[in-house]
Amino acid sequence: MRQAFGLDIPQTLDDVCDPARLALVVYDMQVGIVKQIENGQQITDRVLQVLEAARKARIRVFFTRHMSLPKELMGVFQFRVAMAWQRVNSADEVKPWFLRDSPGFHLIPELNPLPSEAIFDKITMSAFEGTPLNIALRDCGVGIAMEIGMEPTVRHGADLGYIPVVVKDACGFGHRDAAARSIASLEFAGDALLTNADTFCAQFGRIVPQTAG
Repeated sequence: MRQAFGLDIPQTLDDVCDPARLALVVYDMQVGIVKQIENGQQITDRVLQVLEAARKARIRVFFTRHMSLPKELMGVFQFRVAMAWQRVNSADEVKPWFLRDSPGFHLIPELNPLPSEAIFDKITMSAFEGTPLNIALRDCGVGIAMEIGMEPTVRHGADLGYIPVVVKDACGFGHRDAAARSIASLEFAGDALLTNADTFCAQFGRIVPQTAG
């Protein structure tokens, strides 16, 4: 840990893995998304690995879900994105994929969020925009499909003053080359730490609370 003017400046994964100032954000692991990505089962296994380690270490956990609005409530941005993703040429052809009560909207059952964990719904790519996530993390004193939503969330988080940690092999993708470019861009920018599930879980294992006796 480096210091300057009375500030601790984290440099490494070991520096940021303080359970009092750490949170795990599980981004959009929804039924309708996981089944679309090429490596859905592999990503599910990695996410569950990280989630289990975080729970054992008593790290705060937040889940996000991407939500579609009914067409009557969709704005310009949502129509444009939906038309691009669904490869249609008119708003009339758009089908909201992630309506609140649709099967694809729900988190995959393997995650089984605990009563002590939160789920935030969003209509944006960044998990911070329009959700209580930033307020919740700030209030706790926490100091935190790659090419579509995770990169914007990481960049937004860095701009808000968090130290994002990206578990690369627990990030799914819709387009392999685009996801690789996102990772390369984040590595070049340098405001996030990038690691893998095994390394991250090893850090969690180091800070698992010890029981008395």
